[in-house]
Parts: sequence; structure tokens; C-alpha cells
Amino acid sequence: MKHFYLTCSLLGAFIPLAVFIPWLVDNGVAIELFYQSVIANPISLFAWLDVIIAALALIVFIVVDSKKHQVSGYQLAILGTCCVGVSFGLPYYLHLKCINDKR
Repeated sequence: MKHFYLTCSLLGAFIPLAVFIPWLVDNGVAIELFYQSVIANPISLFAWLDVIIAALALIVFIVVDSKKHQVSGYQLAILGTCCVGVSFGLPYYLHLKCINDKR
């Protein structure tokens, strides 16, 4: 399973970034434009609120679970969740747990 989770985390990083990086190249670090895109319509706002709530829940889970099971390297899963998203953070943390379980 550890290879599956690692593959999912890599895909979870590369696929969203493949969409975001061209937008960033075209628009630069345009915070106002980014915010306008987030609230542009109810569907995009729904998606962003869903992602934010899922990311917060995942971060709390990672912190609590990593202390309970002494999972090392969990900080990268949190950083990845904040910088890329849940699509990277969750499978990467599960990969770390698999590695930890083997020890």
C-alpha cells in the first residue's frame, strides 16, 4: 500500500499544480484576481469551502494521529496540504503511516 499512497500523493501534487502553475504564469501573484475567481460563482465557492474544511480536518487529524502513533515526517504532509492541497497531504500522510507501521 505504501507505493500506492506514494503514487497518489505524487499525482495529487502534479495534477493540481499542472493547472495552477500556468494560471500563475499568466496572471502572476494576483491575490485579488485569485480571490475573485474563488467567489466568481456558487460552484467555485462551494468547491473552495469544501477544500478548506477538508484541509483543516486533515491537519488536525495528522497532528493528533502522528503523536498517537509516533509518525515521523508528518510536518511535510501538513506543509503539502497547505501548499498543494488535500490531494497531496492525505495520501502522503498515509504513506508515512505505512512506513511507520513497518518499523
